[in-house]
Amino acid sequence: MRIGLAVPQYGFSLPGGRIRGADSITWARRAEELAFDSVWLSDHFFYSFARYGASDEPIAALEPETTLPAIAATTSRVRLGILVECATFRHPALVAKAAATTDQLSAGRVEVGLGAGWFEQEFDAFGFTFGTVGERFDALEDALAITAGLFAGAEPLRHGGRVWSLHAGRLTPPPVQRPIPVWVGGKGGPRLLRAAARSGAGWNTVWRMAPDTYAAGLGGVRIACDDAGRDPETFGLSVGLYGTVGRTEDDARAAFERARAGFPGDAMRDETWDSWRADTLSGSIEQVRERADAFAALGVSDLVVSPWALPFTIAEPEQLDLFAEALRGG
Repeated sequence: MRIGLAVPQYGFSLPGGRIRGADSITWARRAEELAFDSVWLSDHFFYSFARYGASDEPIAALEPETTLPAIAATTSRVRLGILVECATFRHPALVAKAAATTDQLSAGRVEVGLGAGWFEQEFDAFGFTFGTVGERFDALEDALAITAGLFAGAEPLRHGGRVWSLHAGRLTPPPVQRPIPVWVGGKGGPRLLRAAARSGAGWNTVWRMAPDTYAAGLGGVRIACDDAGRDPETFGLSVGLYGTVGRTEDDARAAFERARAGFPGDAMRDETWDSWRADTLSGSIEQVRERADAFAALGVSDLVVSPWALPFTIAEPEQLDLFAEALRGG
């Protein structure tokens, strides 16, 4: 199982409340030093915890498609991706072209993630139509068909979609990888899994998930693959998890309490150690290994760590070192 890191990218991602492009580069390089297999950004114009009762002031965010090439230029081994790009924000031909260029710059290390989008506030602020879930899924299905087709070398590619179309698309120069893997991100409903089985390398879901809950949902993956005429063994499974770790469970619990106390708003007001540990990658080094092994036993190919209670955050660098020790033997 490959182990990835959710790289700091937001104004809340590091102590001090500021983020610079150099910060993402620094932590991606640190992940490579610690033997992580991949590093990941996400895709938001800004972030907000207003839904949890925190301030509605937009929180700074680095743009991922321009940050990823900088990470590519300063690393040599880790895989590079975005979990996940919103299918409504960019024409999928631009997503494919950017990914192909970064794949060239990185000597073939790029992976693409696509999702339908969920954060209505940023749609409104930047003039995108949020629409219905069905309309956002229309955009996602078009984006998957176009990016996967271009990456596979089906050129000139034509696609007449509900949202996005292509008349004679081609990637020149081509990416190093043929094809670049495309992950489909979301909670895993039937329509999303069908789209992933048709066009994607696999399915990604984040940030809280218990192994037994995940196992119960894998029947939907098998059904989607059967409907698409696809061998489920060729379909990747990626899970991203929050977590707090310690040399002992008491240490991990203490880290959780610090994370809970620092969470914006009141979302974690009623959270307990038991509820937190139930569906995150949390506990002693041995307990974290056991949880990772449980997901591996279910066929998960990629586990992405967000080492705190906030996404793409490294609040305490020691947490990253301990996760590396638990999962990479570092």
